[in-house]
Amino acid sequence: MTADRNTGGAVALAGPAEADSADVGKDTHLQNDSMLFLVPSAVILGLVMVAPLCFAFYLSVHTYFLGGEPAFIGLDNYGKLLVEPRFWYSLARTMMIVVTAVGLEFCVGLLIAYGLYNLVAGARVFNVFLMMPNIITPVVSGLFLRWVFVPDWGLIDVTLNTFGMRGPDFLGSAFWARITIILADMWQYTPFLILVLFAGLNTVDRSQIEAAQIDGVGPWNMLLRIMVPNIRPVILFVLAIRLMDSFRFFDQIFVLTAGGPGTATETLTMYTYVTGFRLLDFGTASALGVLTLIVEMIVVLVLIRIVYRKEKGAF
Repeated sequence: MTADRNTGGAVALAGPAEADSADVGKDTHLQNDSMLFLVPSAVILGLVMVAPLCFAFYLSVHTYFLGGEPAFIGLDNYGKLLVEPRFWYSLARTMMIVVTAVGLEFCVGLLIAYGLYNLVAGARVFNVFLMMPNIITPVVSGLFLRWVFVPDWGLIDVTLNTFGMRGPDFLGSAFWARITIILADMWQYTPFLILVLFAGLNTVDRSQIEAAQIDGVGPWNMLLRIMVPNIRPVILFVLAIRLMDSFRFFDQIFVLTAGGPGTATETLTMYTYVTGFRLLDFGTASALGVLTLIVEMIVVLVLIRIVYRKEKGAF
């Protein structure tokens, strides 16, 4: 009888341990099965993104013109670009357009999103109409804006001529061409920032807003001191996405100015296009693409660093 009791107690004590072991085994098996669902996506991403990137790295260390055979030259393509003034001018123009366009898009998008947040009714309807430019393909958007900005018979010039005024040469002047490119980018992509920032503002805790209203906080202080700090991760996300996307800004520039007049609006992407598809120097064009990627990574990491330091109270 005593032996039976001891055996029963051992079984009872061993029961939970065996159950835990079985649960762990099930979780591991379920996790392994779940990993199989990631295989198709991983294969597609590998074919669409990783393989072309690796091929670009390969070409960047070779001299290769279309129709010829690649010849390994190490880092000579990078060295040639780093001492070429055209590369640095293109980089400077790219940084100017990217920083100005994204900065203005963020400021305008935040203000409009805050206005929609305070709107009593109709915010969803406004959001639908505001998103219209963003769903248009960049080439179509560029063609439409070219009709707006083209001299003499464009929409702006015709409107100004009606009142006896003459508009500037938006596409023929170096200064106004850069302004036009920035405005084109803002017109198409500000709605994206409005949508994301509006969604972020709606996640702010209502109790904080109500407490601030009781304390007599005005609308500007409400936005800058209460709401913006609460949506800092959303701001980081949307700025990082737009910065990376702006560095690849090509379609509208190609349609509106093709990098001109001269090289006034030639960004890194336009420079890469000219090098690869007009000069057929794919080795140098690939090196340009890699350098553009490195610059993008540095800019985004600096942005993340700034936001992180603000979170830690360093600023």
